[in-house]
Amino acid sequence: MNRGPLRSSHRRTLVPLETRLWFDARHAGHAEPVEIAHVDVPAGGSATQPRLIRRLAALGARPDDAQEERLRKGTLILASSLISPLAVTWTVTYLVLDRPVSAAIPFVYQVATVAGLVWLWRTKRFGGFRLSQLVLMLLLPCLLQVTLGGFVPSSGIVLWAAFAPIGALMLLGVRESVPWFVAYAALLVVLGLVDQHLPSGEPPIPTPVVVTFFVMNLAGVSLTIYAIVSYFVRERDEIHTALELEQERSERLLLNVLPRAIADRLKEGPGTIAEHHDEVTVLFADLVGFTAHTERTGPRELVAFLDELFTTFDRLADEQGLEKIKTIGDAYMVAGGLPEPRPDHAEAAAEMALSMREHLSDVPAPWGGSGSLSLRIGIDSGPVVAGVIGRRKFIYDLWGDTVNTAGRMESHGVPGEIQVTERTYGLLRNRYAFRPRGRIDVKGKGEMEAYLLLGRLRRTDRC
Repeated sequence: MNRGPLRSSHRRTLVPLETRLWFDARHAGHAEPVEIAHVDVPAGGSATQPRLIRRLAALGARPDDAQEERLRKGTLILASSLISPLAVTWTVTYLVLDRPVSAAIPFVYQVATVAGLVWLWRTKRFGGFRLSQLVLMLLLPCLLQVTLGGFVPSSGIVLWAAFAPIGALMLLGVRESVPWFVAYAALLVVLGLVDQHLPSGEPPIPTPVVVTFFVMNLAGVSLTIYAIVSYFVRERDEIHTALELEQERSERLLLNVLPRAIADRLKEGPGTIAEHHDEVTVLFADLVGFTAHTERTGPRELVAFLDELFTTFDRLADEQGLEKIKTIGDAYMVAGGLPEPRPDHAEAAAEMALSMREHLSDVPAPWGGSGSLSLRIGIDSGPVVAGVIGRRKFIYDLWGDTVNTAGRMESHGVPGEIQVTERTYGLLRNRYAFRPRGRIDVKGKGEMEAYLLLGRLRRTDRC
């Protein structure tokens, strides 16, 4: 069965930007999640960002920071680094206009920001830097407006205070940003109430300078917000893209362990996965004499051979719509008719058995020598119980008499032959040729009728 990327009927929701994905497999009473894959999201900033921005963004990052925390730190550092150079314009202009008190306020922000960045680089303590920047962004534009005489003489400098609630929203989240927005709104109200009572100061600021600073403030705020949001969105999108790729890889890994239907059920919620299937065909295949020859084969060659062989068997199972259950050493187990029922489960298993035998006839033994390998294949049809067991390295497995009997058909079989039970023979005798083997003594079962599957019947020979 082709287990492509797992899709759900629900819209995909990304987990928080942590470095691990967890699959909620609290089935069979397990209360702990099962780890499916480790997600390595690239650190250090987006490769598409300029190198200077990436270096600034990584200034306060710790090696163990999650990507979301790195993004938040980088956003504030970038904002501070953009605003601080702009403050030079105000400092110089107000000094030229003989307004030393007003000039001192943006200068204080520059000094505090540089000192804060150095402290952050040395200590990696982001909390203190974040709080100091939000407080400075909120209060200093308001103080500067007061020293300049109000909204008009200051050219609406208080607009820069909006970075405090905006920054809190991006850095702290919605709930934690509310007090900052309330403080910003309250300061606007207070500034509006006292605006007419503020002294304009001397010397007066020329009208062309006021207009020019209005344009500069509007443009500066707009450009800075756009740059910060652009950085934030680009970094977030790249992190989410990397995380989505890792999620898809994890889903593919999951579908190599579990059937699609079972994986979908486990993702919907915890619970025991156990099902009874009335009509299933189970196939066991084992390489004849393989274990005895492994001592003559190097481990790398041995594993490479089994990997190539079982990959081919997986492809054959996919072509027939069968469910691979597991491999045990050099044995291979597959089943048809589950987790979704199908009427031709026995025929699909027979087709795979014939294809497996045909493929192996052309495969040379990994230990060299003449001759080719051979399989013993056993098949039985009937009811089984299927379910998921374990919480680490969990597996979708089958139980019941049909499973045991199929295994006995393989172990009591003939090298190079496909041995089936009377139940499977009854399902296939009108489409396939068989040679009766008669009654054989089966361990734990007693005497049983067995048949050797020879191949497909020609249409003219079918009943």
